Amino acid sequence: MNHAAWKNFAKARDQFRELTEEISLSLPKLQNILQQFVNSRTGIYTVETPVVYNSTLDDITIKDDIKLILVADNPGRREQASSRYLVGPSGKIAQKFFRDNPALGIDFLKHVIILNKTPIHSPRTIELRQLCRMEESIIPVLEESQRAMAALLLKFHEALDCPIWITGYSEMRKGGIFEVYTDSLKKFADSRLFIYRHFSMNQFTIDLKQQALPGETVSKTLKRIGAAYRKRILLS
Repeated sequence: MNHAAWKNFAKARDQFRELTEEISLSLPKLQNILQQFVNSRTGIYTVETPVVYNSTLDDITIKDDIKLILVADNPGRREQASSRYLVGPSGKIAQKFFRDNPALGIDFLKHVIILNKTPIHSPRTIELRQLCRMEESIIPVLEESQRAMAALLLKFHEALDCPIWITGYSEMRKGGIFEVYTDSLKKFADSRLFIYRHFSMNQFTIDLKQQALPGETVSKTLKRIGAAYRKRILLS
């Protein structure tokens, strides 16, 4: 990237780090609440990072060629343990997708940066609702975190000038966990923003195969269905 892009990228990255620090300070009970929640479920683990900054961004240098911004939901078990996004089963599926489709010209580990709709951890995304019921003070912070992450997405996009894939649209609808995130993006009209199903449980890949037209390249299928979901989610 050129020096201007690098400067803007580094600024957005610093703001992202500061955001996670601010959220952590605003929710001092979050780690204990999360640990209690995790302990009540099977598969107990230690909550290390309740609000997760994606430290993979710190590995990016001015020499890197970022071709795609990929947005997932929120940090899960492996993400909070490693402070890196999309490193669990969904991340492995994403890696395999790009590896199996070299014509896209995207190396998942070299050309993609990962953001989330919120940096607040939960074992499963749907369980953010249960956490909010356990502690109502989480609700306004969760909502504000979505506004902030949407604003950061646009700053990273401005810096890198590359397409955006937002995955996991089900909770972006009205009444969903990420409705605030959706509302924050409704005025953003860039045609390079695409929305898809989540990589978890192969939803993304299955949907892509089901909607592919005879003779259509993967790239064209991705653009067509990604634009259709964008219209459905952001313009509804």
